[in-house]
Amino acid sequence: MHPPKHEIFDLSARTNTDPKGIVRAVDVYTVQPWGLYMARPTPGRAQFHYTESWLLPTLGLRVTVFHFNPGHERDQDFYLDVGDYRAGPTRWYGDDHYLDLVLRTGESVQLSDVDELLAAVREGLISPETAERAIRTAVTTVEALATHDYRLDEWFRTMGMILTWRTA
Repeated sequence: MHPPKHEIFDLSARTNTDPKGIVRAVDVYTVQPWGLYMARPTPGRAQFHYTESWLLPTLGLRVTVFHFNPGHERDQDFYLDVGDYRAGPTRWYGDDHYLDLVLRTGESVQLSDVDELLAAVREGLISPETAERAIRTAVTTVEALATHDYRLDEWFRTMGMILTWRTA
């Protein structure tokens, strides 16, 4: 079992340090009162070539759009990581809490990696309190998406959050 994934989003250096310590250049950082947008190339990945994410601290979510390479497309519109996302003056930080949600706009949302979360608790990699918060976040997110017909933009609009994305 792997420990929680930690990331650093350095606005000044325009870099993103991934959980393996790899530092990647970021094309765009945009700070809003409710979150941080990041867009960057994803070199070395066969499945996708570009990643866009919104870190949303008050919701405990990271919402990502992957730009898949031909032949690696997935039936998903958004990938949501449950975690702890914190803003700093020049750096933001992310700690992934294992649970993921795959959203198909207007259709469904699927929760995954519950087994990883439970294994992490058993192995002492994450506290029971943090795991409970992750479960509550996932359940709240699923309920909100269902209430808004699985339309992320409609749910977020009710909170005054307008997420923007690249066009390609």
